[in-house]
Amino acid sequence: MPSSQFIAAQDGLSLHVRSYGVPLAPRLPAVCLPGLTRTEADFQALATDLAEDTERPRRVIALDYRGRGQSEYDRNPANYSLGVELSDLLTVLGALNLGRSVFIGTSRGGILTMLLGVARPGAIGGVVLNDIGPVIETSGLARIKSYVGKLPQPKNVEDAAQILRGIFAAQFPKLSRQDWLAFARRNFREENGTLVPSYDVNLAKSFESLNLSQPPSLWEQFDALPRVPILVIRGANSDILSAETVAAMRARRPNLQSLEVADQGHAPLLDTPDVIATIRTFVGTCDDTAADTRVE
Repeated sequence: MPSSQFIAAQDGLSLHVRSYGVPLAPRLPAVCLPGLTRTEADFQALATDLAEDTERPRRVIALDYRGRGQSEYDRNPANYSLGVELSDLLTVLGALNLGRSVFIGTSRGGILTMLLGVARPGAIGGVVLNDIGPVIETSGLARIKSYVGKLPQPKNVEDAAQILRGIFAAQFPKLSRQDWLAFARRNFREENGTLVPSYDVNLAKSFESLNLSQPPSLWEQFDALPRVPILVIRGANSDILSAETVAAMRARRPNLQSLEVADQGHAPLLDTPDVIATIRTFVGTCDDTAADTRVE
């Protein structure tokens, strides 16, 4: 059964971590990092599968960034920044005594993984970048900016599902009613009888200074990733990661693997059997690569 624990960040703020599997499992641990407004709950199906794999069981942890999920909200919204969140990640890795690990990063989580490649490359034994790359499409950034911290107040879970469907249906046209309800339960939580977002709405302030005419380039950070296996997952309907960017990434890393998920956009949900199986197989190759490196 997964367990929760809380770790104090460098400034004392409480960070929530969900742990799966046996801490001393011999395989490389997996560290799951969610998207901007997302929580560790997005990885429940994947983390359970990786931890309970009969052939390659492993320790899996999934992090709630500050201001998301069960982590404490920051009184200073300026701390909802990549620099502070990278420091939080390094604190968590140290507190859990995690050595070399496979990092599975969705969107912002993938950016943090690339930044970690600069700050501590030895921590990385493999990388899954879920719908994120060195070039971030401005159309997607504008769409995200339009709704973060601005969602209507839902009356109930059904209403919340309809709100989210209105925003995301074009990117996820094949989700069922039950899928949207599950999505709503991950995006909202009950507080004093009212449904509120599962993140601090002050996250929207991090977009105030974003210049959409000059989106950030992360090629330097991508190139700094150590020579470990890399899997890039792209939603076929994504407006954040283009097929052209994936091709350019592969040109720089010929051994890079990629998967395009049909009928999903930003970011693929990582909860279907075929996608989970692909990630499971990929993470196994990271074990083998790490073993080969030790032999050398």
